[in-house]
Amino acid sequence: MVREQFQFDLNSLQAKVLELGELSQQALSVAMDGLYSKNVEVALKVIEGDQRMDDLEEEINDFALMLITRQQPVAVDLRRVFVSIKIAADLERISDHAVNIAKSTIRIGEKELSTSLRYIEEMYKLAIEMLSLAITAYNEEDLTIAKKIAEMDDEVDVLYGEAIKEYISYIPNKPEESSQITQLMFIVRYIERIADHVTNVAESVFYLVKGKHYLLNE
Repeated sequence: MVREQFQFDLNSLQAKVLELGELSQQALSVAMDGLYSKNVEVALKVIEGDQRMDDLEEEINDFALMLITRQQPVAVDLRRVFVSIKIAADLERISDHAVNIAKSTIRIGEKELSTSLRYIEEMYKLAIEMLSLAITAYNEEDLTIAKKIAEMDDEVDVLYGEAIKEYISYIPNKPEESSQITQLMFIVRYIERIADHVTNVAESVFYLVKGKHYLLNE
């Protein structure tokens, strides 16, 4: 009976982490919608919704601590609890970067963009797919999916380098647009960091399944 209750609690903990994953996906999606549409109101929704994710991460941490202190889990179960805390932290950081994207969108405002968003669009497509895959990998404990995420992260890194070079090259020719271009450089950096946090989630899945730490994004 005690074991059944503990398994129920572990499942509840996982469900909370999955909920945080869905919220982080929504935050990133809405933030990018705000950027593409140059809609400050949409960007503000991301900022206003961030507290919910902060609260959920804290709830996950408190719940995990309660499980450790009350149930004194054995090694394999303790690993599951630890991974839940670690993944929740990465998901919350992803939502923070979505907020950062929204803030950059507000700073850019409704003025017409002076340059292409092609690198941002490509990086975002990869990052949001990676995030979806990471949530699935965690839910299903699927190492094949987790490994794929690391390979996609390499693609994001290449695009990030190309994007920064292109944006820097614009500044001497368009000094009046330097503030806007700087915000776009911030945004590609935020997306690159999001991809890194997603890769951290994939590494946590490896640890969950294998019981060993693997560095996937070196």
